[in-house]
Amino acid sequence: MLQNIDIYKLFLMLVPLIFSVTAHEVAHGYAAYRMGDSTAKLAGRLTLNPLKHLDFVGSFLLPAMLKFMGSPIIFGYAKPVPVNFAALRNYRKGTIIVSAAGVLTNLAIAVVSGILFQFLIQYEESLHDPGIIAIISDVNYMLYYSVIINSVLAVFNLIPIPPLDGSRIFAMFLPVPMRIQYARIERFGMIIIIVLLFTGLINKIIRFFTIPIVSFLLGS
Repeated sequence: MLQNIDIYKLFLMLVPLIFSVTAHEVAHGYAAYRMGDSTAKLAGRLTLNPLKHLDFVGSFLLPAMLKFMGSPIIFGYAKPVPVNFAALRNYRKGTIIVSAAGVLTNLAIAVVSGILFQFLIQYEESLHDPGIIAIISDVNYMLYYSVIINSVLAVFNLIPIPPLDGSRIFAMFLPVPMRIQYARIERFGMIIIIVLLFTGLINKIIRFFTIPIVSFLLGS
């Protein structure tokens, strides 16, 4: 399996992945800052410097393993940005905005990447210089994966399983007693996510929503 993996292509894929998970976390922190919580700012996390956000397992090992295993779904994660939801000026509204910020950022990156991808595909057809064509091809490879990665990140994070963003948004629409009970699931959240990943259920959910999004953005 390893001999079939193009390390250079893997590197090109990791570039948009690292940028996307970094932007996702910065968006959470910036939204929290605008809503009254300075925790992320004080922690030095309001920066696009990936070294401040990357997690070895989530940002490198997980996506590499998925690629090596031939998984059709490639994604990862960064260290969650610290947010003190109790410090938000409006707890309910602030929680929804902060939680949705990462997802909306990933969707915006996917849209921009898709537009650039389709433009460069058309532009590449008019080129004759092999060197420039090679560069455009590499850029398009990154844009192609940027569309996929950001679409997957957006859909995955909207799944209402704590501690994913979708769970915090969903919780704000529950009566307070139910919200408290729902929050208790978070201690088992990662176990539930891992089990669902291994059973393939999350993969089916992600594919169901991302395939039409990706197809549209890539013009296919």
